[in-house]
Amino acid sequence: MTEYDSPWKEILDKYFDQFLQLCFPELYQAIDWRTPPKMLDKELQQIAQESETGQRIVDKLVEVRLLSGQLEWLLVHLEIQSQPSEAFARRMFVYFYRITDKFNKPVVSLAVLGDTNPDWNPQQYEQSLFGCRVRFEFPTVKLLQFENRLDELERSENPFATVILAHLMTLKTVGNPVDRSQWKLRLLKPLYRKGMSRETIRDLFRVIDWMMDLPTDIALQFENELLLFEREKQMPYVTSIERHGMERGIQRGIEQGIEQGIEQGIEQGIERGIERGELVGQIRLYQQLLGQQEQPRDQLIKEEVDVLQTQRDHLRQQFKSVDRK
Repeated sequence: MTEYDSPWKEILDKYFDQFLQLCFPELYQAIDWRTPPKMLDKELQQIAQESETGQRIVDKLVEVRLLSGQLEWLLVHLEIQSQPSEAFARRMFVYFYRITDKFNKPVVSLAVLGDTNPDWNPQQYEQSLFGCRVRFEFPTVKLLQFENRLDELERSENPFATVILAHLMTLKTVGNPVDRSQWKLRLLKPLYRKGMSRETIRDLFRVIDWMMDLPTDIALQFENELLLFEREKQMPYVTSIERHGMERGIQRGIEQGIEQGIEQGIEQGIERGIERGELVGQIRLYQQLLGQQEQPRDQLIKEEVDVLQTQRDHLRQQFKSVDRK
């Protein structure tokens, strides 16, 4: 199942300025970026823990210095969901007044809407009763509105343009893994040509890979194409045999670990099973990359860990020898 929230949280920590530049340019221009933004995760956690009912999704609370010299707190509230929420505007208001009340700081609340309903775009919360009235307005960005700017996003050197493209193409390719794989490569390849740093490319790959998940067979084809592309460019930035082997092997390893855990102790069995699952995934991927016939997963999973480690190490050496030629 595709996960949108965690990749956004992770990338915001490192590229918060590029995020504002693309999504909230007026605010971006008002901030003095010579003073690094301060992520106030602990302060935000205090507010989240005080929620009495319902689900609260607040991703980032950030302190920035404005060009005027003032320090301001920004509440960046990301609502990444496939269905609109009637309680969203009220939730924005609740967090706004709780942060203002608890810390006595001015707050700017921002919302990014990543759902698929073009008609849902809440921008205010209002309550009125017997002459008592509250009206709370907040800026929003609707990611669907970027659909008519895809060419601009693809040409942009702003890392967050790639994040938004990945989000949009993940939504667009639901149920179509072949198209998703093609878009995944289409998003990654230009990063090398744009002259981005190794670290930035790896950061963006992690987000794209996390969002644009693929079934195992198509994931293998994608990995091979990316590996060939990196070899051609002599830029081995993101491919990782161990990482992909772990992802494919871990589920089977957990299952095997649980079975062993009945006799050996659940915790120890699961840990051992995960290790075995990682090794099985790595072995099968090395075999695939070397053009060898892949051993059946069920056969490999029965081997002892030390046997799997020896086989994995041997295949790794073979792969390195081929890679140097």
